[in-house]
Amino acid sequence: MRTPQDVRTLALLGHAGAGKTTLIESLLVSTGAIQVAGSIERGTTVCDYDPLEKEHGHSAKLAVANFERDDTLVHLLDTPGFPDFAGQALAALDATDTVATVINAQNGIEITARRAMLWAQTRKLCRMVIVNKIDAERIDLPALVGSLQEAFGRECLPINLPAGGGSRVVDCFFNLSGDATDFSSVADAHRALVEQVVEVDEALTERYLNGEEIEPASLHDAFERALREAHLVPVLFVSARTGAGIAELIDFMVRLAPNPLEGNPPLFEKWPNGDAAAAEPLEPSHDPADHALAHVFKIEVDPYMGKIGVVRVLQGTLTADTMLYAGEARKPFRVSHLYRMQGKQLVQIERAGPGEICAITKIDDMTFDAVLHDAPEDAVIHFHPLPIPHAVYGLAVRVKRRGDEQKLAEILHRLAAEDPGLTVEHDPTTHEAVIRGLGELHLGRILEKMRAQYKLEVDSHPPTIPYRETITLPAEGHHRHKKQSGGAGQFGEVYLRIAPLARGEGFRFLDAVKGGAIPGTFIPAVEKGVRDVLSGGAIAGFPVQDLEVTVYDGKTHPVDGKEIAFVTAGRKAFLDAVAKARGIVLEPIVDLEVTVPEAAIGDVNGELALRRGQVTDTGTARGGMVTINARAPLAELNDFQGRLKSITGGQGSYTLALCDYEPAPPNVQQQLTSAFRPVDEE
Repeated sequence: MRTPQDVRTLALLGHAGAGKTTLIESLLVSTGAIQVAGSIERGTTVCDYDPLEKEHGHSAKLAVANFERDDTLVHLLDTPGFPDFAGQALAALDATDTVATVINAQNGIEITARRAMLWAQTRKLCRMVIVNKIDAERIDLPALVGSLQEAFGRECLPINLPAGGGSRVVDCFFNLSGDATDFSSVADAHRALVEQVVEVDEALTERYLNGEEIEPASLHDAFERALREAHLVPVLFVSARTGAGIAELIDFMVRLAPNPLEGNPPLFEKWPNGDAAAAEPLEPSHDPADHALAHVFKIEVDPYMGKIGVVRVLQGTLTADTMLYAGEARKPFRVSHLYRMQGKQLVQIERAGPGEICAITKIDDMTFDAVLHDAPEDAVIHFHPLPIPHAVYGLAVRVKRRGDEQKLAEILHRLAAEDPGLTVEHDPTTHEAVIRGLGELHLGRILEKMRAQYKLEVDSHPPTIPYRETITLPAEGHHRHKKQSGGAGQFGEVYLRIAPLARGEGFRFLDAVKGGAIPGTFIPAVEKGVRDVLSGGAIAGFPVQDLEVTVYDGKTHPVDGKEIAFVTAGRKAFLDAVAKARGIVLEPIVDLEVTVPEAAIGDVNGELALRRGQVTDTGTARGGMVTINARAPLAELNDFQGRLKSITGGQGSYTLALCDYEPAPPNVQQQLTSAFRPVDEE
């Protein structure tokens, strides 16, 4: 039976084009997990199995692969490199002990690599760097190592070195001296590693300072501690294309990458009574005999297998017939089969213990980020939430063919279940179905998937801006509704006053009628007429807010006084009052937090000014980045993400949150009100 000490998990993160997927192919071939390496160009790699990934030639989803070497099971998590798919990449962080940041030797440190190192540090994960494409021309590896140390710290140290012009790699940890290398030397690299590692252990430090030669085998525990404490970030060199350095990388994974007991514990929490604010840290035991705890870090909906939940076991052992609860669900489900994933291929297994990754199928209760457990009292256990970027790019979608509305709702539900970076909402004001993601590329791929996989054609456009209306002056309104048709008639007369309220106070309706001029049974009808206008708009077709309406007089008729008559009279009396109250359109204002390289501050501030934005504060972020806090009209930000990407070379990001409503500029007021006619205007 496999123990936690026999398991390794590494998540490969890095920018698009760094070669993560190809690197995994090389690892799988070298260990006999697959017979022939696939290629991106032919669409035959293990991890890029989605038809759209094959078509576009890059990863868009988190994928799982694995190999075995020396009785050790190594899980590899392949992640997309474009920032638009960051939700998928981040999901890998909660399923790994080590983040391996893959860097293209030709391109150097790119934005996703920077973010990966920061994400891993924030989640207290062990880190390593894999420099790929060392066989390429016009590369400067010594300068790249210097850049790594400048960006991420002096703890970034080569554990092997390229030799023969990148045709092979020489180990520098287990070798104390040896072959000539393309830069530095084995002896110097070994000395730097040993000095860095012994610093975490006083006894080793004393031995080293006393001149004792310390064998690499005796440094294992200190090496793992240095990884845990972020005191060491090993740098390894490979060429996934030629295979240079692959054997050394496999050796590192098996001998030095931390197992679940050596890495930092997963960020489990107990939420007493479901209260996240009172969260208490919880460290899983990693004991195969303990009660079961597992975490769902990936959901995939397969047309044939149904919902597939990919989970990492943290304690206990899962087998077929295990009864599990999903999160706070009160009803358990039975695990019918367990699978190991090799890309799309599912291989049935008998059990999965601590540290292992497996797939469970056909369980509808499983959701992304759910904690699976076999004890009802563990319903209070959660994973510390991932910092998924705010979904700022939105599109309203509408089916092209009538009758497909329900199909659209079901498909959007499935897509959101699979993608942590995708949110779906129904705007109650505009009645639009809105999908929000991490960028134009992200949502473009979602629309493609609707067409290709689900055969659903939709139209899309930027979401309607949720403007509001209000009044600026008090006013009075009146309407007499009188209608005679045959024998039955309608009669109702309403007098009312309106007055503005402070922003955010909403709507108040007051009954000040005296002497029964309007019977009490008809007052709700008057209010309904007013509320009909509130929802449909009085001057531009947007909801009306922040005002008080007082009904103070009116008339009825003993025969023709009817509810419908007072609904109509109330509606038109309200419209009459608004016409005199100097109504205005309010535009939504959002708080922005923009993170950009320091060199881009001026250009970004200028861009915000062009969009009527006001910078409120500037602060320092990690990794040479700065944050700009600003307020801006939501209507001006439709294409802001694209401009920010252009200005910052793809390194900028932002979040936004609605904070206020303010009067729109005169030109916007005119544009929105000129074509509007209330439904009841005659």
